[in-house]
Amino acid sequence: MRRNLLLVALVVCAGAALAAIAADAPKGEAKKTSWKITGQLEEACSCAAACPCWFGSKPTQMSCGGGQFLFIQKGSYGSVPLDGLAIGNMVESPEGKGMMESFGTWKFSYIYIDEKAKPEQRDALREIAMQVLPVKASAKNEFRVVPIVRTINGKEHAISLGQYGNFSGHLIEGGLGGVAKIVNPPGADPLHKEYEQGETTKLAYNDAGANWDVHGGTNYMHGTFQIDSEEYAKYAAGLSQKMKAMAQEKQDKKD
Repeated sequence: MRRNLLLVALVVCAGAALAAIAADAPKGEAKKTSWKITGQLEEACSCAAACPCWFGSKPTQMSCGGGQFLFIQKGSYGSVPLDGLAIGNMVESPEGKGMMESFGTWKFSYIYIDEKAKPEQRDALREIAMQVLPVKASAKNEFRVVPIVRTINGKEHAISLGQYGNFSGHLIEGGLGGVAKIVNPPGADPLHKEYEQGETTKLAYNDAGANWDVHGGTNYMHGTFQIDSEEYAKYAAGLSQKMKAMAQEKQDKKD
């Protein structure tokens, strides 16, 4: 029963995201611009590790607040180069509800674009964000151009959003040695199909009406990614098929 409920939550969440992306697509668009990016993911939130949202569970605090940032080592959007740029977002769920069950009603979902990007690169990063980040998880969403800086000092990774906040974290050791990893969690998308698990040292944020100052010990994740528009198109198609199958199953039960 729990597995079925989790699947419903995941499909509803993903379906809402795909519907939002489709709604934003220009009418009569013949072909979308292809893109590809390779780099590293830095993610942190206020939940205890490992983040329950990726398993369809409720947050360990009253709500889940945090962010994910993509540091692009090599990439392009059509003919626009994106090497060395970054993009990410900060979000928060409603009290007492997990991210998946409350998709579409989050308190906010703000997108941050690297100020180093040129105008055409900012437009490209915005378009990629609309496909890989939960921009439409909330009606309250804004795009900001900010200095996004990552500093790595030994095992500690620190990410700064200028005046809007910062977080830092480090990886934890697995029970059999090496770094603890999570592979293919129930809520996985191409960006989160595998990541290394850690804990925060700090999580601070002051934007979107929020004011966080978490002094460590919460969820931190680090991953590497190589994703592209073709992969996300296949991911969307697969989710669409799951949604149709579930709708048919629901109708069959009624009949």
